[in-house]
Amino acid sequence: MKKITLFFALVAMFAQAKAQFIKAELEVSGLTCSMCSLSTQKSLNTLDFIGQIKPDLNKNIFYITFRADKAVSLDALKQKVQAAGFSVSKLIAIYDFKTTQDNASFQYNGDTYQFTVLPGKPLSGEIRLQVLDKDFVPTSTFKKLGAQIKDASYATGGTNDKKQRVYHISLS
Repeated sequence: MKKITLFFALVAMFAQAKAQFIKAELEVSGLTCSMCSLSTQKSLNTLDFIGQIKPDLNKNIFYITFRADKAVSLDALKQKVQAAGFSVSKLIAIYDFKTTQDNASFQYNGDTYQFTVLPGKPLSGEIRLQVLDKDFVPTSTFKKLGAQIKDASYATGGTNDKKQRVYHISLS
């Protein structure tokens, strides 16, 4: 009986470990020309977890596909946009839940992703998530969300009191 329980625990851990951000729609504000877009795209392409980027110059959106073999950092995306001289006005990340998710939060790559409003049903498969933290939405939107989002983006977690990133997200 112990072997069966251990087997199912390992299968569940393996399935969750394979859960991953697979794509993103990154809307950038401040782009005024194709050179601005190219500069941002070049900055983003330096990240090793990016597989492909397709810019939409009319909407100022970058459609990003992530590499399956690399962990994704949403903060790194934001930092690369800011390094190019622009800002993120919206980030929708598509996360592939390999197992059913019905909690108020989930863990990915050592970070916590906390729903501001609980999903009405369990999540499974590819789900669109919008990041609502400061510098991922316009300042006016962030202020409107004030009650739902505390400005603290780090929390103490684990037994070694290591700080971990907490992202505030909603279904998109």
